[in-house]
Amino acid sequence: MAILTGPLPLVPVPGTSRSRTGESGAPPSVVALGGGHGLSASLGALRLLTTELTAIVTVADDGGSSGRLREEFGVLPPGDLRMALAALCDDTDWGRTWRDVMQHRFKSSPGSERSLDNHALGNLLIVTLWELLGDPVAGLKWAGALLGARGEVLPMATVPLTIEGDVLVEDEDGRLRSALISGQSRLAAAGRNSHVNDVRLLPDDAPACVEALNAVELADWVILGPGSWYTSVLPHLMLKEMREALCNTPARRCLTMNLSVDTKETSGMTAADHLAALKRCAPGMRFDAVLADPRVIENGEQFEEAAGELGARVVFGRVGSSGGRPVHDPLRLASAYHDIFEGHKD
Repeated sequence: MAILTGPLPLVPVPGTSRSRTGESGAPPSVVALGGGHGLSASLGALRLLTTELTAIVTVADDGGSSGRLREEFGVLPPGDLRMALAALCDDTDWGRTWRDVMQHRFKSSPGSERSLDNHALGNLLIVTLWELLGDPVAGLKWAGALLGARGEVLPMATVPLTIEGDVLVEDEDGRLRSALISGQSRLAAAGRNSHVNDVRLLPDDAPACVEALNAVELADWVILGPGSWYTSVLPHLMLKEMREALCNTPARRCLTMNLSVDTKETSGMTAADHLAALKRCAPGMRFDAVLADPRVIENGEQFEEAAGELGARVVFGRVGSSGGRPVHDPLRLASAYHDIFEGHKD
């Protein structure tokens, strides 16, 4: 490993002043919303286009290391926040090293299970900062400064959230029955023989993060998706204050589709069904563009009609990696976002 050089970021990086696209050639101010690997993909692309980047992250995770820390300490689940910070780390020896440190997971020796087993070090660091500072946003700023993050990471809400959903489950006789599933990890793994019918956030009056609401208001572009549709993308539209902010912001809005529609959450759904589910969740939400890889869309006419219901124009682009896996390529995705931004300049 190369020896780290350069000054240690002893204080959080001050926030940059935001300005609308086109003002003195300033880069666009972009807010990306989501969680997990989907948000990491969009951040990896957007960081190539702008220095004014804010990630707003779902806080409903209840599985793995995040779930254990959430239950034991009553804190926001740190895992998706950690992944967003890692995606924004500076592309230097310092940034890459701290990215790997944040993502490192402790593994017990075979046959033994310790209290640190499967905990990500970054989760522990974030929770430590929260305990010391007593402020989730301040803690994330300090973590971002340590990584040299090219942007800011904010939680969607200031309290941990729970996702619950009504799921149609097929029994052994092939008959469908309704079941209530509570918890993001259980809902995300509902299984191939089930269909998520409706989802909700608890508490239903949870307060949104004020800094996140301000970022949405001041943005030039808001990017929603990709990500697990019911547990990473739609939750932003279920939180009342965030939904209102997203509907009322003067920013342009882009929805990024997934590279696979056949997931455990969305089994049997088409790409157009994904858009219909979003419209049911937030009838007043409008988009300027919907970005989709043409290889995922079975019926282009139906999909464009569904996008039109959201006020959006469909932009088709080959944004997947060349390896065949449903993973976004950061350079291709960045190129697609660049074209969308340029095509919507006033």
